[in-house]
Amino acid sequence: MTPVEGAERQTQLLRGALDRCMLALLAKEPAHGYELVRRLDEAGLDAGGYGTVYPLLTRMRRLGLVVDELQASPSGPRRKVYAVTPAGHRRLAVWRQQWQRFVTTVNATLADPPGGGHD
Repeated sequence: MTPVEGAERQTQLLRGALDRCMLALLAKEPAHGYELVRRLDEAGLDAGGYGTVYPLLTRMRRLGLVVDELQASPSGPRRKVYAVTPAGHRRLAVWRQQWQRFVTTVNATLADPPGGGHD
């Protein structure tokens, strides 16, 4: 697999889990969009920046998983701070269970057979 193919595969994997990761980070502590992008980057999740994060936040807000509140900024205009709703916490709990089952299944499928695998 070339580096480009590896990066493309990583992007595909992230696309399926990014909203869940964002919700989990917001469940730990509410944040504005810029802060959330920074946290995603710190976690090693190259989310693609604001053009990816803000539409997902809007979608999660429409689904009732997060709410936004305008708060004063130490420098500049007020900004939207996103927090997880009770429905969002319930959805996150379900997603965590689904993710654990999925990871267990994939790991078992990808594991080398007893006695070593063939490359």
